[in-house]
Amino acid sequence: MTRKRRVTVVVPVYNEGDNIPHFTRAVKEALGALPYDYEILFVDDGSREESRRVLRETERSEARVHALFLSRNYGHQAALTCGLDHAEGDAVITMDGDMQHPPALLPQLLALWEQGYEIVQTIRQTTEGVSLFKRLTSKYYYKFLNLISEVPVQPGGSDFRLMDREAVLAFRRYREHDRFIRGLVGAMGFRQVQVPFIAPERYAGTSKFSLKKMAKFALDGILGNSILPLRISFYIGVLSLFVSLGLLAHVFFEEAMGATVAGWSTLMVCLSFFGGTQLMVLGVLGEYVGRIFREVKGRPIYLVEREREEHAPQAGA
Repeated sequence: MTRKRRVTVVVPVYNEGDNIPHFTRAVKEALGALPYDYEILFVDDGSREESRRVLRETERSEARVHALFLSRNYGHQAALTCGLDHAEGDAVITMDGDMQHPPALLPQLLALWEQGYEIVQTIRQTTEGVSLFKRLTSKYYYKFLNLISEVPVQPGGSDFRLMDREAVLAFRRYREHDRFIRGLVGAMGFRQVQVPFIAPERYAGTSKFSLKKMAKFALDGILGNSILPLRISFYIGVLSLFVSLGLLAHVFFEEAMGATVAGWSTLMVCLSFFGGTQLMVLGVLGEYVGRIFREVKGRPIYLVEREREEHAPQAGA
């Protein structure tokens, strides 16, 4: 008897107790009629106890649902990494549990996988109800990122994607702490295809991705995929050198003309310009050095408080 191919749906969650039961039903509806042995692997990223309680109840009542509980909130990318590290499927689908990654697309992703694509990447064309500010910042951020990045990063790409087992095993070799998984997937290669979609509004609750987290995520994408900021710092230093030489020539000219009275405004402009330039360059260097420091400490990307519980399949599950 031929073994059914296994599909693991990896879902990082953080305080999504209101969404978990609805999301589980939607995934079962999307995959139930397909010829796969599937499971849903939730990764709880240090949620409040109420959300964890809902997840534990769902795990006990649904034979195909398993859950990992992280010891604290490590962030979306670390939780996603944890899920990929523990996924056992022949195909692994990563998606959010707030219904903005539509489960109805799962059959389409799997059909493309069956055609031989090792990575099926969804492309978010727009998000219903999202602000103009977020749409514009996202659009131009990806344009800038691809301009400076050493590897391609798909504009509009999300963490809603299917990865073949071989691609997942390759991904597990990338162990940096400041993770920008969209960039890592772009760097991996493999045979990829894109699927566009329009993200609906959240089913329940509010987004946990604050402006601060968004800014950090954007910075991880820039510094993790390019050394151009270091080069720009060098260019600014060279520019400052030429400006200082020009000011020195101006001083010699004023000396020759006999106008040698030092101007307070000129002095303050020079101090501000060169002081600010040095601090900016040091700040860029500090960001890279700080990331090197985090890497050489060799700490784990995440810690699991409770491993997944295996339970016997139920009839009709």
